[in-house]
Amino acid sequence: PEIQRQMEVVRSSLLANAFVQDYLKTNPVTDVMVKAEYDKLNAKAGGSEYKARHILVATEAEAKDIIAKLKKDLKAFASLAKEKSMDPGSKANGGDLGWFNPAGMVPEFGAAVAKLEKGKFTEEPVKSQFGYHVIVLDDSRAITPPPFEQVKEQLKQQVQRSNLKAYFDDMKAKAKIDVVGAPAAPAAAAPAPASPTAPIAPPATH
Repeated sequence: PEIQRQMEVVRSSLLANAFVQDYLKTNPVTDVMVKAEYDKLNAKAGGSEYKARHILVATEAEAKDIIAKLKKDLKAFASLAKEKSMDPGSKANGGDLGWFNPAGMVPEFGAAVAKLEKGKFTEEPVKSQFGYHVIVLDDSRAITPPPFEQVKEQLKQQVQRSNLKAYFDDMKAKAKIDVVGAPAAPAAAAPAPASPTAPIAPPATH
């Protein structure tokens, strides 16, 4: 029975693979489709990335107080960030976020950064779900996407996977097969609850 089960698994796998290959043969991914995916991803990434620092505080009043201090001395930004900021990821570095794409930030933050000029800071607190930000822009640069030919094959495979998933999802939605009179499979016995003090087995090594 075990050998028969393994043969069925192999047979099912071969059939599935043949089905996929047949689908890809009859629904080829064209260069036009791959180029469209390339353009879409580049548009989503945006045209620029930024190097900025920020100070995150809980209240608008705190943010305005920091802004007032920065108007007198912008060089105090790093020390104020270390003292006041609630962002554990950048506080120790004086609020430095390094280079980032604004699309990866919360919308309010990304929009505020994109409006700043190099060397300037937000003179009004920027409110987000995390609190109130004071942001200074250190630099910006254009994003240079990799050449199309360099990523063409990778994107082609990505489009193939996406098309296959959409096709299978469509098939599942259309397939409404009820097996009448089929006996219900017996429920598997529930595993015994693990002891709270039982050691966790290490992962198997190969």
